[in-house]
Amino acid sequence: MTENQTLHHNPIALHKALDRIWGTKPGWGRLAAVNHNVIGVRFMLTALVFFAIGGVLAMLIRTQLASSQSVFMDAETYGQVFTMHGTIMMFLFAIPFFEGMAIYLLPKLLGTRDLAFPRLGAYGYWCYLFGGMILIGALLAGVAPNSGWFMYTPLSSSVYAPGINSDVWLLGITFVEISALSAAVEIIVTIMKIRAPGMSLDRMPIFAWYMLVVATMMLIGFPPLILGSILLEVERAFDLPFFDPTRGGDPLLWQHLFWLFGHPEVYIIFLPAAGAISTILPVLAGTPLAGYRMIVSAIVSMAFLSFGLWVHHMYTVGIPHVALSFFSAASALVAIPTAIQIFAWLATLAHGRARFSIPMLHIFGFFFVFVIGGLTGVMLAMVPFDWQAHDTHFVVAHLHYVLVGGFIFPMLATAYYWVPHLTGKQPVQHLSHAAFWMIFIGFNVTFFFMHLTGLRGMPRRIFEYPAEFGWEVLNFVSSMGSFVMAMGFALVALDFILLFKFGRAFRRNPWKAGTLEWAMPTPPPSYNFASIPRVDNRADLLDPDVIGPHLAAGRGYLGMPRDDRMEVLGVNSVTGEPEQLVLLPRQTFLPFWTAVATGSFFLLMLFKFYWATPVALAAVIVCFCLWSRSSPSSFDDDAVPIGHGETVPVHIRAESPPSYLAMVLTLVADATLYISLLFGCLFLWISAPNWPPANLQSPSLWLLILAATSMSLGSLGSRISKKSAHMSLLGNGLAFAGHLISTGSFISIAFYSLPSASGHAATASLFVIVCYISLHGVVGSIFAAHALWRALRDHDMSVRVLDLKIGALWHDYSAASAFAAVGFCLLLDSLVRDGGV
Repeated sequence: MTENQTLHHNPIALHKALDRIWGTKPGWGRLAAVNHNVIGVRFMLTALVFFAIGGVLAMLIRTQLASSQSVFMDAETYGQVFTMHGTIMMFLFAIPFFEGMAIYLLPKLLGTRDLAFPRLGAYGYWCYLFGGMILIGALLAGVAPNSGWFMYTPLSSSVYAPGINSDVWLLGITFVEISALSAAVEIIVTIMKIRAPGMSLDRMPIFAWYMLVVATMMLIGFPPLILGSILLEVERAFDLPFFDPTRGGDPLLWQHLFWLFGHPEVYIIFLPAAGAISTILPVLAGTPLAGYRMIVSAIVSMAFLSFGLWVHHMYTVGIPHVALSFFSAASALVAIPTAIQIFAWLATLAHGRARFSIPMLHIFGFFFVFVIGGLTGVMLAMVPFDWQAHDTHFVVAHLHYVLVGGFIFPMLATAYYWVPHLTGKQPVQHLSHAAFWMIFIGFNVTFFFMHLTGLRGMPRRIFEYPAEFGWEVLNFVSSMGSFVMAMGFALVALDFILLFKFGRAFRRNPWKAGTLEWAMPTPPPSYNFASIPRVDNRADLLDPDVIGPHLAAGRGYLGMPRDDRMEVLGVNSVTGEPEQLVLLPRQTFLPFWTAVATGSFFLLMLFKFYWATPVALAAVIVCFCLWSRSSPSSFDDDAVPIGHGETVPVHIRAESPPSYLAMVLTLVADATLYISLLFGCLFLWISAPNWPPANLQSPSLWLLILAATSMSLGSLGSRISKKSAHMSLLGNGLAFAGHLISTGSFISIAFYSLPSASGHAATASLFVIVCYISLHGVVGSIFAAHALWRALRDHDMSVRVLDLKIGALWHDYSAASAFAAVGFCLLLDSLVRDGGV
């Protein structure tokens, strides 16, 4: 009997062989972990640590506001505390926690062994951890950001915030957002390409649909914030006046860029929680989810509407009445897809018979709190009421009812539902009921009374108030409620400690769920499934108790370890039929060191060692280039057996490999940032004073055309290089030369505009646009140089074609963005010649 036959007949031997390939080495080897189980748990645990820190800061705020005579904190300390509380909860806890949950759960729900890009997930985690450490370190050092978690200008500009406090926020949050964008790309590609065979789009588990929509929103919603942070940091560091109205800037530009991210973020936080409820509720009700397709339509509609609501937060800044009407109507309209989901959940409960377990208790807490938050949200969507309640504690109460109701209660339901899967132990639940009621009662006492203080006119963000205004009793009651809620969270923490220490082992599927994560041993092995299932039904209506033993015996796809390779199946995005064998990279320290190099760049910027930042940036580029050296080698055959008599090509020979889709998504995020930059320039053009300046000198038209035309040679060269090995050398050489010429030309233009860049926002805008194109030229040169080196090194077209296809995407986008920059410069020049607006 051969080794493979032995493995096929012996699940234990198969488990040992797969665990040797997929497992994480102990000791220092944990820094090299790329397995999604490890990375997902790290995300969640780190987010919970940040949640605890944010909770302590919230208790400090409520202690200060409990009495009008409080001397607990001065204004500066209070500013740092409330800024860090909001920043931690929004950026370091809410989104990262559900990113971690998605990273941990999605491969299991989708019936596969790992995410599409394990190293990208590991890199994202280290960026998240290091970025969060920068912010917490600043808090401990007393130099935390103090301008509010929204960092409104001019309060956060260098004139009113001259220290490094604001720089900590701008650079730390931008560092963290790298993690969010990495997770977004990885989640979308995994859902679209790395699923169990047969799992078409209409058979995907509902949680996958939620995370697909959320990741798409992150991909489009986060770049405007990153751009705003870059522009404000450039203004603070190099005096480029994007937000200074005395030099053609406008503080409202920051609000537009921030809320282009900020309002979709509310739904980015809510939708994963709603996805968890849509997964858990049918199981606890003992009936399939009602309105599966309606829910999918609702969440897509909600995502679309969420990007048209950003002015919802800016009703009082002087927006024209027609625009106010539009955004008010859109803000009310978003209640419809939310209501569709709630009524679908209620219909599911009505058709089933609910088990009143701890997860269900938290779901009922969610219903109560979130509906109240939704009703106050409709109130605030109405312009006349918002004008009265704007920047009062009524808005604070609404925000917490929506986010805590829409996030914390589902998070706790999620934890109690899936922690048996993570630990292999049943919850003890001695403290669970008491903890829930303390959180529920404490929360409502805290924030319901905050509505009343807001209606009585108490502003947000104040650290003291006069006793005669009648706010003191209500604030004292709110503060007492907050401490009750904090004790409830402490009981939850104690409950989980007891579970990990004293919980009893249990059977594979304690909830009798119909999703694939319960078709594996618990706690899950590093490889999830000993073999990959075929899914011919909706993936939440399966029988894991039947499927599990079948897969453990290796009777599914990829049931045999092959040459120590980490293998998963790539499928058609729509039908789910197998298209390719995706070879994943093994454990490596490269993500850790790449994140260290990236963090070094941000720290050098923070401490103003600008002369050393090119070294750190070069280190980042070198680290990323090393990633390609550790890619798995290809099979010699065009068709590789995957089981059940089927064969597919390896992903580097396939028509649509995951890495190609990842580059498309990366460029979508990149284009969103660029469009936001052009939008910002046009906004200043229309609304800022003295725009453009009369003495604006545009760069040479011929130099601009030369630069853009040279950039397009990269696109032409990438197409020539696909013809043959000889043409590949010619095409890649042409692309490399074109990018060098273009980059040199744009850098010359940047140096031309640099001396006057600090004089007016128009020249500053031109300078930043040219720098953006120059950076893309540098990256395009690296792509072309890498392809040229590959062409000189070997002549295996099957290896090089994927690199060329990915490089061609970058070259095409760079050329298009360069011509868009030329068009903007010509438009600006014509405006100056015509005498301005």
